Amino acid sequence: MIKNILVPVDGSEGADRAIEKAGMLAEICGAKLNFLYVANINQLAINAVLSDAILDSVTKAGNVILDRALEMVPAGVAKESFSDTGSPAVVILDFAETNDIDLIVMGSRGLGVVKGVLLGSVSQYVVEQSKCPVLVVK
Repeated sequence: MIKNILVPVDGSEGADRAIEKAGMLAEICGAKLNFLYVANINQLAINAVLSDAILDSVTKAGNVILDRALEMVPAGVAKESFSDTGSPAVVILDFAETNDIDLIVMGSRGLGVVKGVLLGSVSQYVVEQSKCPVLVVK
């Protein structure tokens, strides 16, 4: 039974489509939606001293994306938003494990085969490493 759905969001069209699908699934299943925004601050930047202005800017951008996601959810569906920093795929998988997530619904970046191999893909990594089912929305 699906009770907790994780929807990673980044403000992209793919994430918007994932929000719509997750909203429909949550309505059908009576599940809670958990939106997660991950600020992709690379490891070197984390180790360096980040100015308060940069951290504030990243936080504000994430809050705008999360607020928009919450507004897209059908009335009556339970929802909550979270934000974190780090490598998106790793943070998504950690969140799913520590929060008893039953399903991850996420957008596809729509990369071609060659670009996907060269650049890597968050959704592909999550599909391969997740311990719960993952729905990738195109």
